[in-house]
Amino acid sequence: MQPYLARDVMTSPAVTIRWDATVLEASALMEERNIRRLPVVDEENVLIGIISDGDVREALSIYNLTNPYAPDQDEILLAVDEIMSAPVHAVGPEEHLRQVIRLMLDHKIGGVPVVDAQHHPVGVITESDIFRLILREWGED
Repeated sequence: MQPYLARDVMTSPAVTIRWDATVLEASALMEERNIRRLPVVDEENVLIGIISDGDVREALSIYNLTNPYAPDQDEILLAVDEIMSAPVHAVGPEEHLRQVIRLMLDHKIGGVPVVDAQHHPVGVITESDIFRLILREWGED
């Protein structure tokens, strides 16, 4: 397999969410875009964290509607920055895919944001992106 760079494999553009969005908004965006992780950005679109679908599910689990002690849905105002992982592991577009995979394995993470020189998210690399590349290399896309 030829040496690939992050930019060759990433899903782009990056779907991001602001730090002050609610967990419900994050959940809706993830469902709408069929994604499992969202880079979290500040007002200048600088990467400051990441949330996964597991983080969102866990945060919303206390709002089980069958629970008589659960708060009303309009009270679910938990902000994304309260559940995000930070600092976040990220790579540049010119990073070799081998290094990206090593980072993912070493830190047991399923994906990493790809950022430009100003730390603005430009894409995301996930396990699925890597699997698609392997299938393409094998001539099975």
